[in-house]
Amino acid sequence: MAGTYPHPGEQAAQDPIRLLAIRDTPLSVDEVFAAVGDDAAGGTALFVGTVRNHDGGADVDRLGYSCHPSAQDELRRVAEKVAVDFPVRALAAVHRVGDLEVGDLAVVVAVSCPHRGEAFEACRRLIDDLKHEVPIWKHQTFSDGTEEWVGAC
Repeated sequence: MAGTYPHPGEQAAQDPIRLLAIRDTPLSVDEVFAAVGDDAAGGTALFVGTVRNHDGGADVDRLGYSCHPSAQDELRRVAEKVAVDFPVRALAAVHRVGDLEVGDLAVVVAVSCPHRGEAFEACRRLIDDLKHEVPIWKHQTFSDGTEEWVGAC
């Protein structure tokens, strides 16, 4: 009977987490975008975080990211929570560690869902929770020679 059961594509996928990684090599937007491709997804939201040339009114020359050994497990926990809270068809998140220059990609996350609103909300939750809960720290070096550590959680 039509309308009694929603189409399976309106549901979350059984195993929507397609790619999770913390890497010391350059990140690829194309890789993350390809990982969240799903025929049942009507919306895909992607966020790319780059190293900017300023922070808090000071010029940034470069920065480095480091992480706790538990970071990969915490990233999975964050991703699983997003996948439970939204009808996620596919999800991917990759964060860089090591020394980065201005303009380098620091993090790429993407989520596909049946509809665009869900995709936007899930992607925003994914990046926000990643930044607040995954133990990755940023060490910034400013043009005036000063330095600063910024904790993600």
